[in-house]
Amino acid sequence: MNRIGVWLIGGRGSIASVTIAGQLAAARGLLPAVGLVSDRADFAAAGLPPVESLVFGGHEIRATPLRAVAREILVGCGIHGLAEQLGEALDAVDADIRPGVTRGAGPQVEGHGDTILRADSDRDAIAAIRADLDAFRVKHGLGRLVIVNLASTEPPAEPRPEWATWEALSAAIEAGASQLPASTLYACAALSGGDAYVNFTPSLGSRLPALAELAERAGAVHAGSDGKTGETLVKSVLSELFARRNLPVLSWFGQNILGNEDGRVLDDPHHKASKIRSKDHLLPKILGYAPQTRVGIDYVASLGEWKIAWDHIHFEGFLGGRMTMQFTWNGVDSLLAAPLVLDLVRFAALAQRRGERGVLSALGAFFKDPMGTDEQRLVAQDEALLAWALGTSAE
Repeated sequence: MNRIGVWLIGGRGSIASVTIAGQLAAARGLLPAVGLVSDRADFAAAGLPPVESLVFGGHEIRATPLRAVAREILVGCGIHGLAEQLGEALDAVDADIRPGVTRGAGPQVEGHGDTILRADSDRDAIAAIRADLDAFRVKHGLGRLVIVNLASTEPPAEPRPEWATWEALSAAIEAGASQLPASTLYACAALSGGDAYVNFTPSLGSRLPALAELAERAGAVHAGSDGKTGETLVKSVLSELFARRNLPVLSWFGQNILGNEDGRVLDDPHHKASKIRSKDHLLPKILGYAPQTRVGIDYVASLGEWKIAWDHIHFEGFLGGRMTMQFTWNGVDSLLAAPLVLDLVRFAALAQRRGERGVLSALGAFFKDPMGTDEQRLVAQDEALLAWALGTSAE
C-alpha cells in the first residue's frame, strides 16, 4: 500500500509520455531526473514519496501505442534510444490507459479521438471515469491516487448557476441537466472518490465553488491551474525585478510559436482564449498596475516538440528616459513540464498522507494561474511551498 497511483488525463500526449518515460528511466538508473523541485536538498526532510513508488495509468483518446508515441516524442526532444530501452515497461503502462472523455472538451477535441469513452450524460461520464479509477487502484493495490490533467486546453467555460454549490450541481448531474467540460467531469470523478486532482492546464477543472465544496466534503485535495514552465516563468521573475527597482513597465509584448498537438489545438481561437488569459493576467498582480500587454500564440507544425517565445519589454527609467529589454526562450515544453508533474504528484501525495483537504494553495509556484492565492512572485511562492512541505507554515 506504499505505492502511489498516478492517473494522467491525456496519457499518451507529449507531457505524459515524457513524464512516464522519465520516471521509468530514473527508477532504473538509466538517466538522472534533472529538474525536480522536490529533489532539492531543502525538501529532504519533508518525507516525500520516492519517485520509484509511482504507478501510471490514464485516459487517452488516441489509439497509437504509448511505446510508439514516446519514441517519436523523445526523439523530437533530442533523446534517442530511451524508448527502446523502456519498451516493455511502457507497454505495461499502456495496458492501463483507457478511452478518454471528449464530452465538453471543445471543437478541436470533441469527437476527434480514436478511443472515446462514450457517455450520454455528465452522470454517465463521471461514473465511467470513476469506475476506471477504482479498477486501477484495485489492480495495483494502491494506497493513494493522484489524477493529473494533461489534456488539451479547453475553451473558456461560461459559468452556470448550479456551479455555485455542490448540492445544486449534483442535483443537475443526477437530473441530466448539467453541462460540464471534460476537465471538470474528471475532477468530479476524482474528488468524489477522495482522490487528488491536479489541473496542469488552463481548462476549468476543479475551479468552481461546487467542486471546492465537494473536495472539502470528500476529504480530497486539488490544485491548479496551468503549469508554469517557460516564458511565463521568466516573466514572473523579470516583472518582480522591474517592480523592486521601481522601473515602470509601459508595455509587454510576447509572441509564442509552438508545434505538436498542443499547438494544433491552440490554433483554434476558442481554445486559445483560455491559454492567453492564463498567460496574461500575471503582470498586474506583480507590478501593482496594468501595462499595455499582448500575448500571441501561433502554431508552427515544423517545430514539433519545440516552443519559442520572444518578449519585448518597454519601460521607463530615470528622468523619463525610455528603454527596452528583449529575451528569447527556446525550450522543449515536455522536458520542462514532466519533472513538475512528478513534483506535483509527490506534493499532492504528501498532502493526502497528512489528511489535508481542499485547495493546495502552497503549490502555487507551479502554476500560471494558481488556485487559492494571488501571490505570483516566484521567490515568495517557493518560500511558501518549502514552509508548507516542512510543516512550518500555517497552510
